[in-house]
Amino acid sequence: MQFNIEIKDIIDILSVALLLYYAYKFMKESGSVKVFTGVLIFVLLWLLVAQILEMRLLGAIFDQLVKVGAIALIILFQDDVRRFLQALGSHEKANRLFRLLTGNSKKQKIDRSEIMPIVMACLSMSKQKVGALMVFERTIPLNDIILTGDEINANMNQRLIENIFFKNSPLHDGAMIIRHMRITAAGCILPVSHSLDIPKKLGLRHRAALGVSQQTDALAVIVSEETGGISIAYKGEFHLHLSAEELESFLTKELN
Repeated sequence: MQFNIEIKDIIDILSVALLLYYAYKFMKESGSVKVFTGVLIFVLLWLLVAQILEMRLLGAIFDQLVKVGAIALIILFQDDVRRFLQALGSHEKANRLFRLLTGNSKKQKIDRSEIMPIVMACLSMSKQKVGALMVFERTIPLNDIILTGDEINANMNQRLIENIFFKNSPLHDGAMIIRHMRITAAGCILPVSHSLDIPKKLGLRHRAALGVSQQTDALAVIVSEETGGISIAYKGEFHLHLSAEELESFLTKELN
């Protein structure tokens, strides 16, 4: 038996492997890895019955189940599918291509003077052990999250940030949403990450920050109420125990 493998076959195999890897990674982040495993087993059984064993009757039944199941999965995971497509469309390379095609290749730079009020507010709250959670919207809109809080629409200001997160403030428990370096809303509710890899010493603010960084491309800054530590959640990962200089450097790099 001879196998004639061409370049397109290798590309086909690698493409399927890459697709399965990213699907597994996405489902794991959303806490649906068992569903992914079940779907994968069903597809393998369908291929075995319909393509390899060529069982016509059982194969026809599996064909119909696949058609109905695909629609059912889209309905069941419509929010996850929407976030996946948003993440795909907001990818850095996709944005560069879009700006190139539209002729809008310039991206507005964020000045250091816009970042320093945030850094100084975090430093002040860290010393006083005042808990805070600030989320910077990037390319994926956070409109659904903004609607859960109170609209503010104010310029960046250190005193305003500290007043919002003051312990007796009615908005201090929620998240502040920052859009285009303006305080858009406060007291917002974020999706909480259910990842088992989060250290137990980290509280609900850190879980919420990681959750929004997993489901969107937003960047979240956390000030711990227990330790006063400053951390960042970005792209589904934590950057813990940051100094003021490290916080400024990180925000300047990632927000520009």
